[in-house]
Amino acid sequence: MQDVFTPTSLLVTGGAGFIGSNFINHFMAGNPDCRVINLDLLTYAGNLKNLTAVEGNANYRFVKGDICDADLVARLLAEEKVDAVAHFAAESHVDRSITGPDIFVRTNVLGTQTLLEASRQHAEQLADFRFLQVSTDEVYGSLGPEGYFTEETPLAPNSPYSASKAGADLLVRAYFETFGLPTLNTRCSNNYGPYHFPEKLIPLMIHNILKKRSLPVYGDGLNVRDWLHVKDHSAAIERVLKQGKPGEIFNVGGNNEWKNIDIVKLVCDLMDERLGRAAGESRELITFVKDRKGHDRRYAIDASKLKRELSWEPSYTFERGIAETIDWYLANQGWVEEVVSGAYREYYEMQYGATA
Repeated sequence: MQDVFTPTSLLVTGGAGFIGSNFINHFMAGNPDCRVINLDLLTYAGNLKNLTAVEGNANYRFVKGDICDADLVARLLAEEKVDAVAHFAAESHVDRSITGPDIFVRTNVLGTQTLLEASRQHAEQLADFRFLQVSTDEVYGSLGPEGYFTEETPLAPNSPYSASKAGADLLVRAYFETFGLPTLNTRCSNNYGPYHFPEKLIPLMIHNILKKRSLPVYGDGLNVRDWLHVKDHSAAIERVLKQGKPGEIFNVGGNNEWKNIDIVKLVCDLMDERLGRAAGESRELITFVKDRKGHDRRYAIDASKLKRELSWEPSYTFERGIAETIDWYLANQGWVEEVVSGAYREYYEMQYGATA
């Protein structure tokens, strides 16, 4: 295990998004002396209400801005004396990357390179520095019915989204190998938990069940994903940032494979219990729709390196995590309604033909 790196000023990109906001809430609770600067453009999936727990904290600063703005990034690194970057900012929804791949290349590839170059120049003046790239298991492509992605699995992305994340990962590697920038790279499986934007599978099912709308399931519903609670993911990122060896990649998984259709059925049953509906009522809303282009069949993460080298493993069982997630959404319908009535409405109607 490496000596512990303790950042004093942390720049978080995309900190108003789902994973980024959960990470900031987690990190600031356990690191009260570290300053956190949240740089986020506040596109459709960014929501500052995810961060009410840290509003007013003297060590927290929000900056609305674009990671492709090199002057802004350089200025923030200098004036805040940043010694670590946790890079979450990304266009992340596969469906959107199919209909509009250009913004994914701009944000995910060019934005990452802009951050890396600014960090490279800034880090030359520091005794120690870390740049942590938060990526996805989708860069590995699709698995067959057996086996797991390891950190040595060749990159084989199949969607514009995953290709843009793979490109970003390779730039991170290049800045370590070429310039010696102390980089780290995490690749996670599907996250779930509070503040998840309602275009994603689990929150979309919860929202549509509440409204008694159809539950769209791609293809035959047998695509397999490994599910990781976002709070476990946040803890893993902190562990890698502080203890990971620069230049290394760490897979982060939940040891928790589910077929999409089984996830949907489980959410249906748990929602029926909570809403007092007849058993099986919500399952009748399940509607199989045309499969998504480039829909990878199975993802499964081998996170044994993270456990072996940094002593991390998930703390949430899926039974506990999914129950807490459903209860959070039911208790925070005001947040959900505000999200789906804003910039998301047009996309929701385009995809599912209903008013959010």
